[in-house]
Order: sequence, then C-alpha cells, then structure tokens
Amino acid sequence: MSDPFDELAPPPFVPPSGGETVAKEPLRSMLARSAEAAATAARGRRARPNGSWGMVLFVCAETTLFGTLIATYFYLDFQAPRWPPAGIERPSLLLPLVATAMLIFTSIPMALAARCARAGATRPTVLGIAIAFAVQCGYLAFQIVLFSEDLERFRPQGSAYGSIYFTLLAAHHAHVLLGILLDAALLWWLSRRGLTNYRVIGVRAAALYWYVVNVLAVLVVLTQLSPSL
Repeated sequence: MSDPFDELAPPPFVPPSGGETVAKEPLRSMLARSAEAAATAARGRRARPNGSWGMVLFVCAETTLFGTLIATYFYLDFQAPRWPPAGIERPSLLLPLVATAMLIFTSIPMALAARCARAGATRPTVLGIAIAFAVQCGYLAFQIVLFSEDLERFRPQGSAYGSIYFTLLAAHHAHVLLGILLDAALLWWLSRRGLTNYRVIGVRAAALYWYVVNVLAVLVVLTQLSPSL
C-alpha cells in the first residue's frame, strides 16, 4: 500500500553532472524524505508550511460551525420559559467535566509529538501520538455511553432543547472521531516509513487540530452543562 504523502512529493533530487558542487542539504523542504533531512528543513523554514495553513482554514470553518450551534443553543434557551423543558432533568456535572479534562490532557502529548517531529525524533513522536490516541479513544467511548444514556431519557425530536442538545454533542463527537482517524493514519505511516517532511507537517497539522478541538470541547461542555451551573 503506497503512502499518499509520497505520491504528492516530487521525484528525488538528482545532482548535476560535470563535477559541479552540490549542497549536502535538500534545496527544497519537499525533497526531505528522511528524519534528519526533515528536521533540517523544519529548522530552516521561515514560513508556516502550506499544509498547516490548510489546517488553519479548516479549523476556522469548524469554529464558525460550533459558534453557530452554541449561539443557537442560547438563543433557544433565552426564548424558552423553562430550560430544559419540563420532564427533562438538568445534566449532571461530574462525568462530562472529568471526560473533558481527559481530552484536554491530550494537548500535552500532541504538543510534544509535534516538537519531536520537528527535531527528527521518530520514536518519541510516535509515542506522543499513541498516548494521545489512547486517551482520545477512551474519551469518545465514554461520551458515546453518556450520549446513549441521554437518548434513553429524552429524544432529539421531542423538544427544541433535545434537538440542539444532541446536534451539538453529535457534531463534537464527530470531530473527535475525525481527529482519532488522523492520529491513526499518522501512527500507521510513521511506524512503517518514519518521518519525512510531509509527515512532519502532518504531525504539526494534527496537533493544531487537537488544540482547537480541545478548546471547542470546553465551550461545548460548558454550554451543555449551563442549566446546571
């Protein structure tokens, strides 16, 4: 199975003939296909790579989406005579807050992984992503259990509260799942092929994604628990 990052890369650099002097380091960062060359390219880079800018644009769009959902939640809250409506208990505080704290913790190993990737250290990079991956999977599994328990108590179609409540949480869980898939892809390619410039950029982009998802997780859980705060 081929690596999609390698398919995007140009052909290997071929030094000119005729005894001309050739620089030992790759002239372009996209030619860095080893951990050492990728680290050299990362140290010499003066601007944020295009892959990182692509992730910035993506998370900006996702932030707009969640801003709209949270604003809708509070608009419906302010218009309702009672929130949540009669027959629906207020959400409990402990378990969602503990789960969110677990997710926020993963920013640390992801940050360390991004730093190690820039230094060309493959094993610490894999270890950092693996730790974050395990915690993130545990978070998502735990939240799915809580989500299922909420569905047994009230339904999305039963009220405006149920509709926006489940929409907000489902959107957040979907973004967590997307991040887990990104981590899984990185772990697969790093364990098989090691670090290249494209994978260093991928690790940095994934770390940025998780920073934003974790901030959004705080906003989502505070919105979810606002009736009980």
